[in-house]
Amino acid sequence: MRTFAIGDIHGGLKALIQVLNKLELKEGDKIIFMGDYVDGWSESAQVVQFLIDLSEKFNCVFIKGNHDVWCENWLKDSNDVNPSWFLHGGKETIESYEGFSADEKQQHILFFDNLPLYHIDTENRLFLHAGFTSMHGVEREQFEALFYLDRSLWEMLLAMDKNIGKDSIFYPKRIQHYKEIYIGHTPTTNYNEPYPMNIANVWNVDTGAAFKGRVTGINIDTKAYFQSDNLPSLYPNELGRNK
Repeated sequence: MRTFAIGDIHGGLKALIQVLNKLELKEGDKIIFMGDYVDGWSESAQVVQFLIDLSEKFNCVFIKGNHDVWCENWLKDSNDVNPSWFLHGGKETIESYEGFSADEKQQHILFFDNLPLYHIDTENRLFLHAGFTSMHGVEREQFEALFYLDRSLWEMLLAMDKNIGKDSIFYPKRIQHYKEIYIGHTPTTNYNEPYPMNIANVWNVDTGAAFKGRVTGINIDTKAYFQSDNLPSLYPNELGRNK
């Protein structure tokens, strides 16, 4: 059995399909999606439907991202249009639901409702969209919104002295609880890196699909990764979130 983590998708169904084709999935494989399935490119509703269908064939874990929270709120109440969300991909998501029936939208609400905020596998590897702040681990986090909004975990790692050993009193306590941690949310392309980034035991697999980057899937055992084409090349008549 192989396990893959797939980074942020942001409505890029064509990119997701490219990555899945490269993974050459087999029976028994596990796929953990890191959240942010919607907002950006034109096929957000189609991505959600594709994932629902995919889960009937493979062992899938879908983590909830911040854009998924905003989309779910809108699906539950079409008057709940967060202005910031609308400007950062929400408009394209709303348009992608044109033609979807009330029953289909309800199915998507159930999908979003059931998304966990984090997943810990049998080897004590943690998967979540953004981060957490509790030095005692995710089970003791007091503010669950941090699981899909926090950037301090990744920013701490970027600034961490690489010479600090794991046995040092200065080594970050929150990352010591897990064998590995996989996140999305903060694009690696922000740091001019088009590939997954690894610092300490944390892997960031958001490679900028919302903007000019790619969707990435990584084999968490071998660390081999597979990427789509750049999203603007797959949606040449769209801007995505490159506004």
